[in-house]
Amino acid sequence: MSPNSPPLKPLQTSFILPTPALVLAAIASTQLGSALAKSLFDQVGPLGMVLLRVGLSALVLVAWCRPRWRGHSSGDYRLLVAFGLSLAIMNALFYCAIARIPIGVAVALEFSGPLTVALLTSRRWLDGLWVALAAAGIVLLSPLNTPALDSLGVVMALLAGVAWGSYIILSARMGQVFHGGEGLALSMAVGALLLLPVGVLADGRALLSPQILLLGLGVALLASTLPYSLEMAALRRMPINVFGVLMSLEPAIASAISFVWLGETLTPMMMGAIGLVMAAAAGVSLCQPVPKVL
Repeated sequence: MSPNSPPLKPLQTSFILPTPALVLAAIASTQLGSALAKSLFDQVGPLGMVLLRVGLSALVLVAWCRPRWRGHSSGDYRLLVAFGLSLAIMNALFYCAIARIPIGVAVALEFSGPLTVALLTSRRWLDGLWVALAAAGIVLLSPLNTPALDSLGVVMALLAGVAWGSYIILSARMGQVFHGGEGLALSMAVGALLLLPVGVLADGRALLSPQILLLGLGVALLASTLPYSLEMAALRRMPINVFGVLMSLEPAIASAISFVWLGETLTPMMMGAIGLVMAAAAGVSLCQPVPKVL
């Protein structure tokens, strides 16, 4: 998964790839990480895998950004813990969801969080229409209309969307308090500590397998470090509303990757519902009143 995050030092790739290609590469990387993680669920469960993803990502980011651990106010530390908690819950719920439902469906359902944030922070009636369009798609993906979908998986994906919405709100505050990638590195470390007892209880010694650790590092790099850096490289050259439109392609890209890698198929109703959510996400982004380049 790639929600808006505090900035990292971007990779020096913008001179090689066109800016839209950077966004698409970030989405593909995130979803390749999800597909790799899901392919390992028979060896390490979703809670163990999310611990590996967040924990190993934290190690990479801390080594890369070298954040300052001391010298912050008590309020800053409370914000850091809240942000780390939202990050841990978001990833844990998403991985538990994709263990039960197709990845593309889970990604579409998770978009309910950012779209709700857009509705709550907007005074434009048009945003309400876009969110209503997304709601129609989510209703179509409910087990009442699509019995093939696991009910608990759908609920977990929607709760992951709630956590994503909280993550976005807290991310804006983090960017005002912490510099560069410092906040993300610290919050990832907090998230890893919060996930540690859950992951160890769920999968124990399986997490210490050298092969699993290596594959977990691959998940961490694909799903976190690389896409965050690619996104920030793109945002430095692209209006944020155009970035949002491209990000709306994520459910479709997730569905395509999970079909090729995992053989996950979607019914016509599922594809139509995902299309409604994508259209809503693109519409909200296109209607941003003041595009700007970071």
